[in-house]
Amino acid sequence: MAKILLVEDNEMNRDMLSRRLERRGYQVVIAVDGAEGVRMAQAEAPALILMDMSLPVLDGWEATRQIKAAPATGGIPIIALTAHAMSGDREKAMEVGCDDYDTKPVEIARLLDKIAALLKAVSGPA
Repeated sequence: MAKILLVEDNEMNRDMLSRRLERRGYQVVIAVDGAEGVRMAQAEAPALILMDMSLPVLDGWEATRQIKAAPATGGIPIIALTAHAMSGDREKAMEVGCDDYDTKPVEIARLLDKIAALLKAVSGPA
């Protein structure tokens, strides 16, 4: 099953999401800030990244820009996760390079559908 990089600074959110994803067969690697997320995207080569946008050290907006700008990681799909669902946030996420956007609290069924759709789009038809 696919490897997902979860970039999330909130321990409760990390635990809940990683457990639910692992239960569905995904391998989950975790970064706790944006800078670590950029490094781990390069080191781990995940199939997909779940990016919290409000992160310490380097926020999710800038981490996404850096990941998408690098040739080795630019093709990895990124789903923005944010609790601050303000007007324009979805558009801003797409502008910095996110492939999809979801709000917190995460509705796991909806998020799993988005993950599956992006992984299928990247891998192509079976």
